[in-house]
Amino acid sequence: MMQTLKLSVKALSALIALFIFSSSSPVFAQSADNGNGTYTNPIIWADFPDNDVIRVGDTYYMVSTTMNFFPGVPVMQSKDLVNWQYLSNAVERMPGYPAYNMQGGTRYSHGQWASSIRYHNGQFYILFVTLDEGGFLCTAKNAAGPWKLNKLPKAYYDAGLFFDDDNKIYIVHGYSKLNLTEVNPDLSPKSKDTIIFEGKQRGGLEGSHVYKINGYYYLYCTYGGGDGYQVAMRSKNIYGPYEEKVVLKDDMGFRKKGVHQGALIQTQTGEWWSVIFQDRDAIGRVPTLQPVTWTDGWPMLGVNGKAVTTYKKPNVGKTWPITVLPTSDEFNQPKLGLQWAWNHNPNDSLWSLTERKGYLRLKTATITDKLTLARNTLTQRPFGPASTGTAEFEVGQMREGDVAGLALFQDPYAYIAVEVKDGKKRLVMVDNGKELAAVENWTANKIYFQAKVDAVTDTATFFYSTDNSNFKPLGNAFAMKFNLSVFTGNKFCLFNYATKALGGYVDVNWFRMQIAKRI
Repeated sequence: MMQTLKLSVKALSALIALFIFSSSSPVFAQSADNGNGTYTNPIIWADFPDNDVIRVGDTYYMVSTTMNFFPGVPVMQSKDLVNWQYLSNAVERMPGYPAYNMQGGTRYSHGQWASSIRYHNGQFYILFVTLDEGGFLCTAKNAAGPWKLNKLPKAYYDAGLFFDDDNKIYIVHGYSKLNLTEVNPDLSPKSKDTIIFEGKQRGGLEGSHVYKINGYYYLYCTYGGGDGYQVAMRSKNIYGPYEEKVVLKDDMGFRKKGVHQGALIQTQTGEWWSVIFQDRDAIGRVPTLQPVTWTDGWPMLGVNGKAVTTYKKPNVGKTWPITVLPTSDEFNQPKLGLQWAWNHNPNDSLWSLTERKGYLRLKTATITDKLTLARNTLTQRPFGPASTGTAEFEVGQMREGDVAGLALFQDPYAYIAVEVKDGKKRLVMVDNGKELAAVENWTANKIYFQAKVDAVTDTATFFYSTDNSNFKPLGNAFAMKFNLSVFTGNKFCLFNYATKALGGYVDVNWFRMQIAKRI
């Protein structure tokens, strides 16, 4: 009876919070769909980079880069290229490599990137590479999973997988010099690498996607970097020679950050579009949707050479409902939502959603002196233009030397936390390892941590409360960055680690995100 009452009270609390949040900002990620037949870029204002998108029937599937975060290699689906939903993670964890368990090293910036997704003869394929372990292939009959992960004998950098209509299979891959490799059905090499194109405009030609359209082979690539731009190459023969054309070179008025690296997609009504990302600094690299006009056999993006911001939605034959991505979590379900990912492979014996129903229990999983080496840190993406993440922690079972709280993680990182020192609890705000502020002799076992992220100014501020109503700031504003040493956007993090000995734990009752409306 008491447990039933307790869960009912929590459910009521969640409904009250939902009402309060919805009166100002939604508890879900806002939609790019304007509800009037138009959309506004980015289609997802969060870190979903290196987009590849395909259509199977009336459904579109997208994969993106998650590097060291697992479950990873997210597969998303949409019916109209504007409204996206989580569907599955192709890789639950990376088995067999200690660094993914934060043993003998980490995999920050060295994990999965630039996946290529294709559908052929009733099977989905996702090809990706890691910097240290090489190439991998995921396969599934259904994009919702289950997915099978296989290690490949060869690494293909920024690969574009292509099934030709004569049943031959090719991969285009490489950096600055693009190589073509014919492969077997298991994607092992069938031929030697052949250089088919060398970047002529500048270094860094990469992000290859391969298409065959109206008798031409097209390589759809980027000259990468913060100011990257998109090009296409075409030839009647897959081995070349190729001619090249810039198809989009624009920054949408944002800090000279180029819109580049993505996929070409044809709708079932015959329209052509490109899902292609833009660097947005600390928040990460966000996908945009650009119309494609074929001009003299070239796929030209945007309108009059400029990327669009607000534009008419794709014609997919019918109108589909507006959908939003989940963000907040009451931790009432037996599994974590698909919006969550651990910073590396988690130790599943040291976290639980069932030991105390309705709570996420985080046991200390690592003895370390800093957050970057703390295992079992649970993360999700903040959203632009601004996000506020709030979490309720119960900290009565922490032990000497434990540190638990809410972080924004990249390089640099910052957090607000409870730490136990000399038998006493204290609140701290830490900026990249440096303590900037503290509250001594903290006695409350329940505390609310809050982090406010401004994705336009790239700043974050931290707050705490004892009643989830009156929040006090702690420390200074944190200047968020996007550093290649991590290579993904900043993340909200729930964490608990030990500096002395294992055995302590914290219970997180909920995490709720408010997202500002787009202007």
